[in-house]
Amino acid sequence: MKLSDFDFHLPSELIAQTPSPQRGESRLLVLDRSSQTIEHASFSALPHYLTDNPVMVFNDTRVLPAKLEGTLGNQGKAVEILLVKEELPGTWQVLMKDLKKYKAGQKMVFGGGTLEAEFVERQNDLGLIRFSSNPDLEHQLETFGKMPLPHYIHRSPDDGADMDPLDRERYQTVFAKQPGAIAAPTAGLHFTNAMLGQLSECAEVVYLTLHVGPGTFQPVRVEQIQRHHMKAEFYHIPADTWNTLRQAKNHERNIMAVGTTVTRVLESEDFRREEDSDVSGWTDRFIYPGQTFRHTDHLLTNFHLPKSTLYMLACAFAGPSYLKQAYEEAIQARYRFFSYGDAMLIL
Repeated sequence: MKLSDFDFHLPSELIAQTPSPQRGESRLLVLDRSSQTIEHASFSALPHYLTDNPVMVFNDTRVLPAKLEGTLGNQGKAVEILLVKEELPGTWQVLMKDLKKYKAGQKMVFGGGTLEAEFVERQNDLGLIRFSSNPDLEHQLETFGKMPLPHYIHRSPDDGADMDPLDRERYQTVFAKQPGAIAAPTAGLHFTNAMLGQLSECAEVVYLTLHVGPGTFQPVRVEQIQRHHMKAEFYHIPADTWNTLRQAKNHERNIMAVGTTVTRVLESEDFRREEDSDVSGWTDRFIYPGQTFRHTDHLLTNFHLPKSTLYMLACAFAGPSYLKQAYEEAIQARYRFFSYGDAMLIL
């Protein structure tokens, strides 16, 4: 399949720059694959559609405020990094702009001098930096790090101080538990604690972890999409979750993935085997039309970027022409798109 097959025009004003006034007040577009219908609803109506008492699987990863802004040594030039993965204690892979300009040994200062680092080397499209000491980095990030918002959500220096508390709250799920992501599992952003309580009456809720990294939003740069390779991301499945999913498969009970990250974990494992302990691994699973889903019966997701692997996964699940029709209807109805936008339920 060609990359151009997954392109569509989206008016820029439909890209949500802020979350809904209250968590859980988003709209919900409901697709029923068996009847090929499209229904408009509010997210609060979600329990109404869970008539088959599914197992709902959530990603409980926690987004780190992993974006650091500082200066380059004595030059005073601004530098911005996004921590991706700790390779060794105090040594991190990072995303950086203008990566080719940095040289080994260059010093960087963050947090008004609280945190110092040096550039070690370039590793393909990532940089490697080493902090001068091994600080309590999670505490430092909570103090002066910023939430790693997607590039399409714009924050100016003037509104940064006002928006940062909002982003720290709303670009994080209420059930976030395991720190390690550099992007939110956005389908989960819609849920309130009250909604999670309601779900106990119509579904069984379980959790797993996939630390969202560059692989999830890495752009596809090849026209033949089958040639695209995703960067691997770490996942962890508690034994209780594994056994619940295994029983669901054995009893032909439906499984609902809350988000594309959960879907990729579900489709990376074989839940027919017994496990007495937690299961961890790395997945580079890239799902696009033509592939089958073994463990995902329903999908709750947001509206995704054109040509993205997330949109391709949704096309694979719903069917490309059906999903394209739904997106066209959502655009016409002025739904809000992407991370802070509205939700879609595919049954």
